Amino acid sequence: MATSSSYSAAAGEWSEVGGTKKPFRVFFIPFFASGHMIPMVDLACLFAARPDIEPTLVLTPANAALVRPTIDRSAAAGRPVGLLLFPFPSVGLPDGVENLATAPASESWRVYKAVDLAQTAHDEILRRHRPDAVVADIPYWWTTAIAADLGIPRVTFHAVGVFPQLVMNNLFRFRSEIQERQVVAVPDLPGRPIEIPRAELPEFLLEQNHMSDTWDRMKKAQLTCHGVVVNTFYGFEPEYCDDYRRVDARQAWFVGPVALASCGGVERGGGTAAKEDGGRCMAWLDTKEEGSVLFVCFGSWCHFTAAQLREMAAGLEASGQPFLWAVRKDGDGSEEESNWMPEGWEDRVAGRGLVVRGWAPQVAILGHRAVGAFLSHCGWNSVLEAVAAGKPMLTWPLVFEQFINERLVVEVAGAGKRVWEGQRSVAEHEKTVVPGEAIARKVSGFMKAGGEGETARKKAMELSVAARAAVAKDGSSHRDLDSLIDELLATRVGNTRQDTPT
Repeated sequence: MATSSSYSAAAGEWSEVGGTKKPFRVFFIPFFASGHMIPMVDLACLFAARPDIEPTLVLTPANAALVRPTIDRSAAAGRPVGLLLFPFPSVGLPDGVENLATAPASESWRVYKAVDLAQTAHDEILRRHRPDAVVADIPYWWTTAIAADLGIPRVTFHAVGVFPQLVMNNLFRFRSEIQERQVVAVPDLPGRPIEIPRAELPEFLLEQNHMSDTWDRMKKAQLTCHGVVVNTFYGFEPEYCDDYRRVDARQAWFVGPVALASCGGVERGGGTAAKEDGGRCMAWLDTKEEGSVLFVCFGSWCHFTAAQLREMAAGLEASGQPFLWAVRKDGDGSEEESNWMPEGWEDRVAGRGLVVRGWAPQVAILGHRAVGAFLSHCGWNSVLEAVAAGKPMLTWPLVFEQFINERLVVEVAGAGKRVWEGQRSVAEHEKTVVPGEAIARKVSGFMKAGGEGETARKKAMELSVAARAAVAKDGSSHRDLDSLIDELLATRVGNTRQDTPT
């Protein structure tokens, strides 16, 4: 007699239960980056809300530690999510460094090398455990072929929106022509014309690297797999969602913002030690007037020079505006650059400004009544979390698709303004130090009532209403999530596959 497999969240291990209906097991495999892991964990928790679904996250040990608080909170809420660990590939990084957020910038290439080496582990895990479906991040193109061999659906997960995906897709076809232009018009894009300076384009469009080498394989795997699930919502980028369904996926489900349904609390994505820091941030915000605070955060993978950090500090001080600034730490635990803080600066801004070294509870901070705007690098999670919270953005993109995301925020949605209109680039050696005077002028002008941020504030609030409606019962994202789960469940009808022996 075949037995069914069930996961005990409390025990943390698999058990065999005979004579009961086998739950539908979905494995989730995120990329080695916090910006990908966090929304995929949120998605797995949403799957866990369905009693007929048994989601399991496939992670390396250090990455699992970052999301375990969210998993524990989900289990406490009656949404158990399993955890299956595999060792991080040996690529010359120190023990415990398994993520782009913890690897020094000079060593980030090793994380991408680990992606390629993970193929063997993924193959072994999927063939041994034989889940009913797999949701795998876009870099893991090989999971499409493995899933097809096992007779199960693979769904591609995207942690970035459809607008940046379409822009990159369309530009990749014309890479040779990009080299000849200073400003590039994006071809075959619905809606208003979009132009981007060549210096602000992702590096894989300009040179050969890991991404450009694997782009065609990733896109082929995406177009031939069961479908694509994206952390976005239709009301944010409707014409682009329509085009995406037509050209970039057999099926597409837009289920965001997944952070709105997160079980992570203030420690979401920060590991078990983050709760105290999160509480400190929220307590400080409680003392501030509504809409008065500028939240400054550049994500888990950003690198500034000491000179730029000093100018940023000077600008925030001169703006006269209350601010909460999250300053990241490098993989070795040091701050972004040493000796950047102007002498006596923390004393001068005491009470008006709070500096958080390392991780900050971004979703909780953005949702606080005291926060009036968000100075951000325009990573997709940050964009979507700001939209969900109804907070306008001051944009300061740094790398990869962030300059493209900025176009959606500023030019299409009208929910933000650029901090700096001067020379900008994804290449470190081409970046200009933005002067403190310019930062102060932009911050003070954007934050004051009736200033240049007023239109962006109104648009951000409209988008927040749309985002919350999307994830509410019968909203577009809610319907797409149900449709995705039902579609996956339907693939098992008539499947008489036996459990794999242990």
